[in-house]
Amino acid sequence: MTIFDLGDSAVRELNQALHQSETQGADLRVTNPGGKHNVATGADVECNVTIEGHVGYYCAGMNKSANIVVTGNAGPGLAENMMSGSVRIKGNASQYCGATAHGGLLVIEGDAAARCGISMKGIDIVVGGSIGHMSAFMAQSGRMVVCGDAGEALGDSIYEARIYLRGEAKSLGTDCIEKPMEDEHKAELAELLEQAGIDHSVDEFRRYGSARQLYNFQIDNVSAY
Repeated sequence: MTIFDLGDSAVRELNQALHQSETQGADLRVTNPGGKHNVATGADVECNVTIEGHVGYYCAGMNKSANIVVTGNAGPGLAENMMSGSVRIKGNASQYCGATAHGGLLVIEGDAAARCGISMKGIDIVVGGSIGHMSAFMAQSGRMVVCGDAGEALGDSIYEARIYLRGEAKSLGTDCIEKPMEDEHKAELAELLEQAGIDHSVDEFRRYGSARQLYNFQIDNVSAY
């Protein structure tokens, strides 16, 4: 196992290693992150990274193939524009985690703050706790699972992403509605919960998605724009 002590070495050294072919398949341990920003960003090889402690802004951004675990909390922009691989936060995540992400699995075992998954483009996000306001705003594709509650304007201006919510939403955003839970939805939800290591019955969740009223401008819907 390769150890990077961020108390002594620069974050850039860690991130450079995550671009090198020699790191393929390796196990990396990151100690003393101290809330530093941009930890483990731009990982371009398949490897396992364990970060022992709290991280600041943009941890695991643009992740490609790596499996990253943070044992503490994460600041804003976690896994932004993530492409593949997995990111798991043992604590809580700040605002706009998973923003614009195209793929992979993001698991937050605690709570996530405002704008979780905004403009998500294919990522799967599983939150063990609750999420803040304006989450899944303009979410284009992918799945979001929330085991707690959601703040105001959930799924505002959503496209074809699917939201599974176990608790209550303070309010739904424009063009976001509750939809039926068919067998196919229960099956994909069960798979996501299993991947995240979270044990809840799929029957406790409701599904939300787009009413598809804002795809094209209609004068009758002008007040909703």
